Amino acid sequence: MSDSSIVLDGVIKTYRKGGEELRVLDRLSLEMQSGSFYALMGPSGSGKTTLLNLVGGLDQPDSGTLHVAGLDISSLSNAELASFRADHIGFIFQGFNLLKPLTALENVELPLLLTPLSRKERREHARHALDLVGLADRAKHRPGQLSGGQEQRVAIARALAVDPTVILADEPTGDLDRDSADAVLDLMARLHEEFEKTVLMVTHDAVAAERAKKIINLDKGRLVSNLDNPGAKAANSPSGGTT
Repeated sequence: MSDSSIVLDGVIKTYRKGGEELRVLDRLSLEMQSGSFYALMGPSGSGKTTLLNLVGGLDQPDSGTLHVAGLDISSLSNAELASFRADHIGFIFQGFNLLKPLTALENVELPLLLTPLSRKERREHARHALDLVGLADRAKHRPGQLSGGQEQRVAIARALAVDPTVILADEPTGDLDRDSADAVLDLMARLHEEFEKTVLMVTHDAVAAERAKKIINLDKGRLVSNLDNPGAKAANSPSGGTT
């Protein structure tokens, strides 16, 4: 367990749709090592987003156990899950989820409002996170003044601001052109290479998946494969350009 950031053992998750019970994860057992970059793939309905939600403490399994960052989160209360998310999880979404009236700096600062940091310390953390993604010069820009690639990089900075153990990304390049997507993937590769974050990325994009160190395939809620990707491309340094 000490070298594993995420461990699932016999996890079952079901949902009810109408009068029918749908088993989305079916006795799933899976282990992910600390500080690696995983791509999670599979057809629609295979359980990818459900798995991401469970790991992020947004939902809980019906049975089985789930350890993340050394914690058994499968039986935590809602308040304990909220604390877990604040301490350990950074979320990156396909739609960016930035607040339009706020500047890039203010958006990055948002999750820090849940911490005991002072206003000055929050701003310092947020500026540092923007600098890491190459957008220090866009701190005062609002989302409407940024390109799609820049918006996603702000979202990555927001995820980094709390120094999470695990980064969860749900189709982070789905709304981006190839150049912007490559810039975002470079950043995600840097998160595990330089900062030793565990990155779990849901994607349908085979090009994006090839950037990960390991590729997990699910089908009908079951593990099909969990393989090393020896051809994973190393990260490039970020730029402050318009991508």
